[in-house]
Amino acid sequence: MSEEIKNEETKKAQLNASVAPDQFNWDEFESSADLYGGENKAEIEAAYNQTLSKVVENDVVEGTVTAISKREVIVNIGYKSEGVIAAPEFRYNPDLKVGDKVEVYVESAEDRKGQLILSHKKARQLRSWDMVNAAFESGEIVKGYVKTRTKGGMIVDVFGIEAFLPGSQIDIKPIRDYDAFVDQTMDFKIVKINQEFRNVVVSHKALLEAELEKQKSEIISKLEKGQVLEGTVKNITNYGVFVDLGGVDGLIHITDLSWGRIGNPEEIVTLDEKIKVVVLDFNEQQKRIALGLKQLSAHPWEALDPDLKVGDKVKGKVVLIADYGAFVEIMPGVEGLIHVSEMSWSPRLRIAQDFLKIGDEVEAQVLSLDREARKMSLGLKQLVPNPWENIRERYPVGSQQTATVRNITTFGVFAELEDGIEGLVHISDLSWDKIKHPSEMVQPGDKMDVVILDFDEANHKLSLGHKQLLPNPWDQLEAKYPAGSVVEGTVTAVSDKGATITLEDGTECFCFARDLVMEDGKTAVVGNKLPFKVVELRRGTRRILVSHTRTYAEVKAEKAATEAETAKKAVKKINSNVEKTTLGDISELAALKDKLEKGE
Repeated sequence: MSEEIKNEETKKAQLNASVAPDQFNWDEFESSADLYGGENKAEIEAAYNQTLSKVVENDVVEGTVTAISKREVIVNIGYKSEGVIAAPEFRYNPDLKVGDKVEVYVESAEDRKGQLILSHKKARQLRSWDMVNAAFESGEIVKGYVKTRTKGGMIVDVFGIEAFLPGSQIDIKPIRDYDAFVDQTMDFKIVKINQEFRNVVVSHKALLEAELEKQKSEIISKLEKGQVLEGTVKNITNYGVFVDLGGVDGLIHITDLSWGRIGNPEEIVTLDEKIKVVVLDFNEQQKRIALGLKQLSAHPWEALDPDLKVGDKVKGKVVLIADYGAFVEIMPGVEGLIHVSEMSWSPRLRIAQDFLKIGDEVEAQVLSLDREARKMSLGLKQLVPNPWENIRERYPVGSQQTATVRNITTFGVFAELEDGIEGLVHISDLSWDKIKHPSEMVQPGDKMDVVILDFDEANHKLSLGHKQLLPNPWDQLEAKYPAGSVVEGTVTAVSDKGATITLEDGTECFCFARDLVMEDGKTAVVGNKLPFKVVELRRGTRRILVSHTRTYAEVKAEKAATEAETAKKAVKKINSNVEKTTLGDISELAALKDKLEKGE
């Protein structure tokens, strides 16, 4: 049947070949049975139509790519004519080639020019949401076309749907130029779908990480401790350096970069630099690799002068300071500690920052050296004379000196006689008067006269006094207000225990509450000016005890005692007279008795 159709078309073409186009009779051509199949025209048309696919407009069908150009893609869907699709509709798929099967949307079976109108974009859009959900559920890798850059990331065309690609999901490495990805077709994994708003989030980084994890597992499975590898410096942080070993990263901690002390890893390596490293440790489960750089060179302690010994002098630079001391680097990787107690002969411990700062070049003496433990202690004060030697000859006990106040505490004042020689003036030796805090008398930096009280050479301690240079006011008070004397004072303060009495010269005394009772029976109050009797002077506590009651009670007692004595004497005299009269009477009666008995 197909052969007959071809013969009829050839015959028809031959009949009209000699006719000019403007003279060709189309009506006759289509109506004439002789020109197109004759009596079998209807059968021929039916047979021809069976060779063509049935095309339904607004339907999605599958077609085959037959030709590709820069502007358009030709697709055959089995219809009497091939469809033309604009090439940009396939820009998401740069690998498209002739023979590929594609889905197309039939917009029109024929346009004005008889052309079949197809759309690949609309076909994708009709099925895109189902395809997106299916890819998300299955974890399928999809291709997407990066359309444009947006805030926080990129817009990607996936199955005709605009999906969001966050900036953090573009690549494993930080992205400096987002525009470089625009107009690129890449593989993505759908990581999130919002069904309500039909939002889709994709990730390219997830694919790279999956591949990287696979590479990591392969590389780590081949690692061995002590293995030397070559890598590229990928990232530098303040705590170390990340090195790319060819698909897996390892970390060189800052302490493993150099035997010497460094402040920043950039002092040793630079970004993108190729370096050799040694594997220190690794964890296959956590995919962590610890690397070392300094281990590829000999430890500096092994190169330390073998003749160096305790007592030798060394020079170095201060590389670290703590409150308890300073670390001095005498050669790269070899450090010694100068403890704060070895910085000065002064017995008062201070912080290392008072003596040194980072970067200082110093000379010190080796105090201890342990090559196996790689430890060294140094001293500064050993290089200067010890001021405590022969100190008793230079500062004899009882001698008067001038000192500088260096520090004030609640219990006293530290005063410096010379550099390295400090002594303590206890608060009890500052003043003859009672004070609450030494700052009431002196401040740091003040000059003050002191007297040497005592020494403790072994512990470098010195006792000083200040009040000893001044007359003791208590001696004068004892002479001025002896016990038993009566003075006049004013009640200036009252408490439950008693009252403070201030004398005319400002001297303060204390009177117990029982001794405040006046002669009329009332108790004295603040402001009363009364006579007081000095009861006791307590030198230890520096208190003068007085009593008002005694000023009149004792007088009364003395008067009463005098009167009692006078009365006693009078009674005695009377008794004496009575006694004599009675005896006389007895004698006379006895004599009379004798006479009567004799009959006289």
